[in-house]
Amino acid sequence: MSETGLLDPRSVRRIAAELDLRPTKQRGQNFVHDANTVRRIVDLAGVQADDVVLEIGPGLGSLTLGLLETGAEVVAVEIEARLAQRLEQTVRERMGDDVASRLHVVEADALQVDQLPLAPTALVANLPYNVSVPVLLRMFELFPDWAHGLVMVQLEVADRLVAPPGSKTYGVPSAKTAWYAETARVGTVPPKVFWPVPNVDSGLVRITRRPPPETTATRAQVFGVIDAAFAQRRKMLRAALSGMAGSSAAASAAIEAAGLDPQLRGEMLDVKAFARIAEQLLG
Repeated sequence: MSETGLLDPRSVRRIAAELDLRPTKQRGQNFVHDANTVRRIVDLAGVQADDVVLEIGPGLGSLTLGLLETGAEVVAVEIEARLAQRLEQTVRERMGDDVASRLHVVEADALQVDQLPLAPTALVANLPYNVSVPVLLRMFELFPDWAHGLVMVQLEVADRLVAPPGSKTYGVPSAKTAWYAETARVGTVPPKVFWPVPNVDSGLVRITRRPPPETTATRAQVFGVIDAAFAQRRKMLRAALSGMAGSSAAASAAIEAAGLDPQLRGEMLDVKAFARIAEQLLG
């Protein structure tokens, strides 16, 4: 009997066996096999039929099929050759040639890809833990036209992406993501909907793109200040930024000129404050 529609546990294992695929922790390969979870992700992402959705790491195609079900175009970036080469076949078998014509597979490492066949308007992805933040920041930087999306990441990473200044989980990922977008954690996903079953819950982070802070400093300059401020979390800003400024006194003067207390620590500052400091230090 032919299988159609979204993937289920049996079809996930069948395709994996056909490919002789043994999921690896190195690439964070945990495949969703629950159709309700997939449709929930797509719904929370707000994907519409007129979207061009960028999906990173489609794997066996669970989320890809859910995105295509909306009528959207999907650009899927997959690093592993056998998965990339199998994906279109999976869509054709389960949804037909017309739907498969809306799928555009790019066989590439998301940390190295620099062009896509279509400009994305949305990003939806199940991102592997070890590269989730670098991949997301790269997609923000390289493809400025996508306006909304959702990423599924390990819960710990989700908390970092959405953390506000002053919280224990606020850090470099929080501040840099805030340069590009507003974020909100909109749900959790239990391990049981994945194969293999991971040992942690996953979090769903909704992303709404917004303009960067108004500043004369460049993004690279602001990010340099963020990196320095969090390099040693317990240091006061004047000490953490002394290397960039040339001395603790010079750092203090720049921080004060930005309207801030040099004795603050980096975790208390939002991205706009980091931008003001960058203007004084590097402008």
